[in-house]
Amino acid sequence: MNYILFDGTVRNALLPFTFTRPVADIRIGILTIREKWENYLGSTTTSVTEEYLMDKFPMVEMEENVMINASFLPNATLVDWIQNLKAKQAIVFEEEIVAFYTQDTQEEVDFDQYELLFFENELVRIANTWDIFAKNDRAIRDDFELLTMDRTSQPIPKSVNVIAPENIFIEEGAQLAFVTLNASTGPIYIGKNSEIMEGSVIRGPFALCESGRVKLATKVYGATTVGPHSVIGGEVNNSVLFGYSNKGHDGFLGNSVLGEWCNIGADSNNSNLKNNYEEVRLWSYETEGFAKTGLQFCGLMMGDHSKCGINTMFNTGTVVGVSANIFGAGFPRNFVPSFSWGGAAGFSTYLTQKAFQTAKIVMARRNVAFTDQDAAILTHVFEETKKFRSE
Repeated sequence: MNYILFDGTVRNALLPFTFTRPVADIRIGILTIREKWENYLGSTTTSVTEEYLMDKFPMVEMEENVMINASFLPNATLVDWIQNLKAKQAIVFEEEIVAFYTQDTQEEVDFDQYELLFFENELVRIANTWDIFAKNDRAIRDDFELLTMDRTSQPIPKSVNVIAPENIFIEEGAQLAFVTLNASTGPIYIGKNSEIMEGSVIRGPFALCESGRVKLATKVYGATTVGPHSVIGGEVNNSVLFGYSNKGHDGFLGNSVLGEWCNIGADSNNSNLKNNYEEVRLWSYETEGFAKTGLQFCGLMMGDHSKCGINTMFNTGTVVGVSANIFGAGFPRNFVPSFSWGGAAGFSTYLTQKAFQTAKIVMARRNVAFTDQDAAILTHVFEETKKFRSE
């Protein structure tokens, strides 16, 4: 069977992260949503996404296909239902289509002609940007169980101060010495060729993905994910870094999400709680206004390739778009459009030519090429977000 992950109705609610990737390639827990599905299904997947993303993320359609809503995270029961779908059948959860069977000969999909199978067990869905950190605890636990089942961890070094070692899994090539790991509050996963430097104190749930680094004397509270080739330092609480992003120095990052290729300057901090303790509102690309989150704690949402200089201060519930460059004294406003250059004193447009030059240098440091596909995607984002900038 051919499996295709589609963005569904949540794509705009997950901006700025879905400006540069399908919903399926969002990281939550240890794995991306796509990696979770592929592990459960035992099969590769492709995506139905925005047209401008499809050169980089192409769809492969075959005679028989099952389309899966990428905003839902898999579990064993749901996967069993999906693998047993027949022609003209669809799975529904709380009025949302989760998955459906289709053939390449179908000219259109009319769910009035389908048999609807109502899934009534619990499902985890990523429907808003803040769900990425708010539901990260559950996602880490589920991924930990998936990835470590019937496997044996590398031994915990004798110098490590450890609580609940049975909830810790260390992959081959990981380095750690003279650190404290407390897995009594949730599992701790330490990925292949990663490193936790001396003096760091980590409480689970925590995931350090392949080739990630935790710098000297870092303090980490769960549920936190450090994506592949990412670096953290200072104090981090309930945050997700997708991959290739750096928050390598002192300063606080809490209840936040960073995309790929982001950099947080030394001694930068974000607020995650309003002074009046009220519910946090967050910029919504859907309504082009500020939406209620239902959360008291909510920090920084930063899209791919965005950076901030030293001592940057972010207000509670700040959204930063793609390829923004923020610096200077004071608090920048709590919505910074994509390709903005500046800070509290004001912003100008960060032209694509300069942004691409920086991206090439940053990515080359990690032996990753900045491709024509990447340039085309970012050019589209630049044009799509022009209305939000003061040109």
